Amino acid sequence: MTGAPGARFSGRPLPTVSVVVPARDDATALERCLALLAAQTLAPLEVVVVDNASTDETADVARRAGAVVVHEPRVGIPAAAAAGYDAARGEVVARLDADSQPAPGWVRAVAQHMADDPAADAVTGTGTFTDLRGGRWACALYLSAYYSSTRMALGHTTLWGSCMAFRRSTWWAVRDQVERVDPEIHDDLDLAFALGPRRRIVRDRRLRVGVSARSLRYARRRRLVRAVRTLRLNWAVAPPWERWRDRLGIAA
Repeated sequence: MTGAPGARFSGRPLPTVSVVVPARDDATALERCLALLAAQTLAPLEVVVVDNASTDETADVARRAGAVVVHEPRVGIPAAAAAGYDAARGEVVARLDADSQPAPGWVRAVAQHMADDPAADAVTGTGTFTDLRGGRWACALYLSAYYSSTRMALGHTTLWGSCMAFRRSTWWAVRDQVERVDPEIHDDLDLAFALGPRRRIVRDRRLRVGVSARSLRYARRRRLVRAVRTLRLNWAVAPPWERWRDRLGIAA
């Protein structure tokens, strides 16, 4: 899955995009995700699938689709995602989950946003629950709550791991600040903490993917525990009032 560097759209040079997909025992969903990435109007430079100690055909599915396969034996999305970001070669690193279903123009939209907004370090999007009646509105409510609550904790916009992207240079500037070992944290929220109020994260509602509603159906208590754990870990470094002080100081 390759795309030519320096592609252009509407007269603007577009950055190359690596798409990272961490996956563990999710071969069926991954196969659909990779098929949708193969049908993009702007092909990514590469698709990097991180096989997180899978016991199913996850790695085989990725290889058959032509993806770069990175093996991460430490179980947990933080370790898997970070391994994928380290391996990515594109100027922009985009992130999907195995159950993400990007529209044909998703990669182009990511590249175009980063080309049009050179001050943006990262962009995050929205989604639709594909297996739930009223999925678009349910996902809108879910993400509105997520974005608004985490903004209070961070002092700025957060990231949503099912649909996000950032500059590779930004990742290498903060990679040593993210948690890689503890599997019980939210890696996207942790990365947003590492980016901090001095870097620009933009929420683009036009950047949309389909996702499974399994996050609502299963392990809700575990997700809440992970959120609290992530907040405690990062607030020990900089509590929210300090983060907001920095944010408001920058704005002034």
